[in-house]
Amino acid sequence: MNESEIRESYSRLTKYLIENKLSITTMESATSGQIASLITDTEGSSAIMKGAFVTYSNEAKIQQGVAPEIIEKYSVYSEETAKAMAEACAKTYKADIGIGITGTMGNVDPSNPESSVPGQVYFAFWIKGKLSAFSVNLAPEPSRYAYKMVVADLIQKKLFQLLQSIQ
Repeated sequence: MNESEIRESYSRLTKYLIENKLSITTMESATSGQIASLITDTEGSSAIMKGAFVTYSNEAKIQQGVAPEIIEKYSVYSEETAKAMAEACAKTYKADIGIGITGTMGNVDPSNPESSVPGQVYFAFWIKGKLSAFSVNLAPEPSRYAYKMVVADLIQKKLFQLLQSIQ
């Protein structure tokens, strides 16, 4: 992980969003606000960042619009839950782009032990009504911060790829 490269990539992403007048929001669990923080580190980001949710618990996800049936049927750690998170935050903030992230970083989640697999992360994008979801199995990292930055880097790269494909 090269933190300065990740931060520079987010600066380019934020400037791209500003130039293209694309608003964005996040509903983050595993990354606990890291994506929103990286986006807002660039001056002018208030033009595109509508708001963000850190929904670390199942209850918080449900309160912000994720149907409890999705979590019950697929588990909190699933592409389906990530998609529901992305869609819910985009609709709440009326944003062009919504990002949902859920997963388990380096340990088993004591609140969801039966469904958490360390290093397994799910993320989704809602881009103007179109949903895309992905999953990744992460290599062990030395800290939770390192996990968050690795996931943030993956999300930024995938979002740029998706945005380029629709332009």
